[in-house]
Amino acid sequence: MVAKRGIQAASLRGRRVLARVDFNVPQEANGRVADDRRIQEALPTLNHLRAAGARTILMSHLGRPDGRHDPRFTLKPVVHRLSAILGQPVPLASDIIGIQAIEGSARLANGEFLMLENLRFHPGEEANDPAFAAALARLGELFVEDAFGTLHRAHASTVGVPSRLPSYAGFLVEREVRELSRLVEHPERPYVALLGGAKVTDKLPLLASFLGRADTIAIGGALAFPFLAHRGHALGATEVEGGLEDVLVEFDRAAMGAKTEIVLPTDAVIQRPGTNTTDVVEIGAIPPDAMIQDIGPATVARFRGALQDSRTVFWNGPFGKAEDPRFAAGTRDVLAHLASIPGYHVGAGGDSARVAQDLRVTSSFQFLSTGGGAALEFVQGTELPGLAVLPDA
Repeated sequence: MVAKRGIQAASLRGRRVLARVDFNVPQEANGRVADDRRIQEALPTLNHLRAAGARTILMSHLGRPDGRHDPRFTLKPVVHRLSAILGQPVPLASDIIGIQAIEGSARLANGEFLMLENLRFHPGEEANDPAFAAALARLGELFVEDAFGTLHRAHASTVGVPSRLPSYAGFLVEREVRELSRLVEHPERPYVALLGGAKVTDKLPLLASFLGRADTIAIGGALAFPFLAHRGHALGATEVEGGLEDVLVEFDRAAMGAKTEIVLPTDAVIQRPGTNTTDVVEIGAIPPDAMIQDIGPATVARFRGALQDSRTVFWNGPFGKAEDPRFAAGTRDVLAHLASIPGYHVGAGGDSARVAQDLRVTSSFQFLSTGGGAALEFVQGTELPGLAVLPDA
């Protein structure tokens, strides 16, 4: 991957800098920020902008307000938390490109910050509307991209603005590209992909991208159910994504041709509806009224065995309903084992970083990506519009 021009190449003192950050953070019922990891990850760039004397206008989205002002998705709680972390007030311009934003950005002194309200309150953001992008660009003199998790979206703030201003990659984007590139460009072998989570249709491009690149793909969670059903296993009352027979036949054929080993669960933790009773059974012996909730101990041992000689490991998605402590052991035990294996281990996509944090297995990874879909698309070799628009170093 060609390196992008970084923030250290920019002359920042006294300049108005539009910085795209990803503060799409989870919130508690009372609106307070529940997990500020994404804010913390942006601090190297924010501290550099402050120390260099930039006048920084921050842009982010939060949730899916569908192009209208929805108070449930205001950035006020984010600004409150950010101000506490930075140790200085960060005002919020509630109109995004209106008089508050224009006058607020003009009043900024060196080292100060202004936050624009949720970009997705304006329909022009997701539509990459040229007029909206131009209005945003007029607020600044330079653009810094530090929202890696949004780079797969061709939105106004990720594509429209950097096409109108001198643009630079922030430290987080630089690190994400550097670390994830190690999975794409000459990874050390053996290379194992651990894939869990939900729908095959959502993850088929990712699965297919590892054929020939990875030596082994270990599949768990709901992602494994169609593969198991395709191999003739009755999965009881477990909900299995249908209509995939032709896709799975082709996938198996491609895997055989690529000489990539596919490792599937051999046992499972099951639960019967209306009860709290759980049991461990072989995949071929699931009762008709039972649902699979986690991989079983034999599968944990099987996955750990696949990892034993690995030098590169990519993980995405839990192998069971890890949000329920009763069904988190499979994911936790496999990932905890990584800590004892030398090599380069990356977790990325969706809520993988949060799952690793909740299960206290972050030490098993050399890198946990902040990107969801952006990280997965990068790893599978898809060009990211928000990255492509940035100039090369």
